[in-house]
Amino acid sequence: MLAARVAGFDRQEHELGERKAAAVAVAVVETEEGPGILVTRRAAKLRAHAGQWALPGGRIDAGETAAQAALRELHEELGLDLREDIVLGRLDDYSTRSGYRITPVVMWAGAVTSDIQPNPSEVASVYVARQADFDVEPIFASIPESPEPIIRVPMLGAWIHAPTAAVIYQFRELAFHGRVTRVARYEQPVFAWT
Repeated sequence: MLAARVAGFDRQEHELGERKAAAVAVAVVETEEGPGILVTRRAAKLRAHAGQWALPGGRIDAGETAAQAALRELHEELGLDLREDIVLGRLDDYSTRSGYRITPVVMWAGAVTSDIQPNPSEVASVYVARQADFDVEPIFASIPESPEPIIRVPMLGAWIHAPTAAVIYQFRELAFHGRVTRVARYEQPVFAWT
């Protein structure tokens, strides 16, 4: 069901414009409780978005597809060497205040949790967020800097903010509830704007 919903999703793509193209991996893994996704805490010494919660990902290199970039980043950040045939599909693009157009790539990674080897220069820690962790209602709040609400998801004992929260929320809505929920309008907190 999850795979069919993602594969059949009519995604919305954003114009790249002046933004840099990036991709994130929504890596679905098998757990004893059912499917989960890999979520990382970025290393504290990274020059951008240090210490923030994120999905594995980064810039799309010249000549790469979003899927190839997401798989490369999974390898660079978590040591997972996976093939492109595990890709199920893509979610809506999310354009960030810091100048990126993020393409979320959903993939079935299977039972790989014992193979994970986080790269300490990029990843402080990695978590398997089980469905019970992210199948929660997000919180929407207004901020004076934007007419759009910020989105945050309470999970892993913390608040996950957009863009990661927006991607996780859209994935949850589509994959587990069969609902098409657009998230591009949801705002990031001001600390993530640079």
